[in-house]
Amino acid sequence: MNQQDLIKEIGHIRSMMEKSSKVLSISGISGVLIGIYALLGAAAGYVVVYGFDSGFDYRDHYVMEPVIIKNLIFIALVVLITSLATGLWMAQRKAKKARQLIWNPSSKAMLLAMAIPLMTGGLFTLLLLSKGYFSLIGATLLIFYGLSLTSGSVYTFKEVRWLGILEILLGLLALLLPGYGLWFWAFGFGVLHIIYGFIVHKRYE
Repeated sequence: MNQQDLIKEIGHIRSMMEKSSKVLSISGISGVLIGIYALLGAAAGYVVVYGFDSGFDYRDHYVMEPVIIKNLIFIALVVLITSLATGLWMAQRKAKKARQLIWNPSSKAMLLAMAIPLMTGGLFTLLLLSKGYFSLIGATLLIFYGLSLTSGSVYTFKEVRWLGILEILLGLLALLLPGYGLWFWAFGFGVLHIIYGFIVHKRYE
């Protein structure tokens, strides 16, 4: 075996090791769809809170009736469940096509890494909700979601890390302008996800 063949063999082994240690079954198209779900959810939430005839003015104070809170929670759950179902279904399809297992040591490690900041953010959001700090909820969700993505990005595409960093920065900006919380939420979970999904699809699929 000459030096050129040896270099090729090492590159092949390295590629196999990277595939076995990375979660590569994440679908870019699912990212696009999840972004669309988020935009639809944000639009529905805006109508629930402000109505159809409301303007896009800055608001630093929110008055939430119990029925509005229940409707917003329902919308959020629908978006979350639909997004999770879409992501898992498309990841399963991609893994099956590549003859890989979707549930392996790498995916388990990624899930654990993402779960801690996600669960913490969820509990913190519930505390804000119970105290009536509605204007901070959008920023909180963005920041903890970004922390979750950066934690789990070690086990998958590098683009996930950049998405996480952008989500964190957007959440911090939302803290400075809490009156536009819903708009930041829509941009972070909607527009950024769509852009991320197209990039991943073009580069890896």
